[in-house]
Formats: sequence, structure tokens, C-alpha cells
Amino acid sequence: MAPGPVLAMLGAEATAFALASLIHRGGLLPGYAHGAAATEETVITAVLLAGLALSWILPRRIRTIGLAAQGFALLGTLAGLAAIAGGVGPRTALDIAYHAIMAAALAAGLAALARAGRRHAAV
Repeated sequence: MAPGPVLAMLGAEATAFALASLIHRGGLLPGYAHGAAATEETVITAVLLAGLALSWILPRRIRTIGLAAQGFALLGTLAGLAAIAGGVGPRTALDIAYHAIMAAALAAGLAALARAGRRHAAV
């Protein structure tokens, strides 16, 4: 498996979650501060960055690492959607759109890695 697309995907996702964390810390957009959301996004950012670093160091394990990091991020994103639906998390249009986009992006990344594994297993 070529490492470039996986590294780019993990890097882009980590950047998106870091920006969301900054927004929820009140650092980028006023009126969107939410401490619990910022903490969750910081943890997801750290996991994605760890996945990025491990993928760089252990390229033979890139698929497994990518699946684990993105799977964790998707579960966290789905937890955020559940919090929004339950009225616990922030409920702005920006939050809902962000969670929907990130869930779709993470699911697409997981699907691409899963397909890549099937192609390699068939060879």
C-alpha cells in the first residue's frame, strides 16, 4: 500500500480536528466555545497524529494503523453527534455540519483502507 494517500488523509483529518478544537476553545470564532467538545477533539487530534507518526515509522503497518486511528476518530465523531442529538453537546449549524462532514470523510477513509486490504489479500 502506498503511504502517501494514507499519510495525507491522516494529516488532513488531524488538522480538521485541531481547528475544531481551537474553535471550541474560543480561539478562532467567538460564540462557539464548548470545553467538553474541545477536549474530545484534542484527544482525536492526538490519536490521528499518533497514527500519522506511526504510519511514517512503520510503513508496513500503515493499513492497520490507519484503520485504528480513523476508527477511533469516527467513534468519537459519532459520540459527538449523539451528544448533539441528546442536547448535551453544542447544537449550532456549524457543529452539526462539521460532524456530518467528518463522519463521512472518516467513513470514506476507512472504506478505502478496507478495500485496499482486500486487494492486497487477493494477490
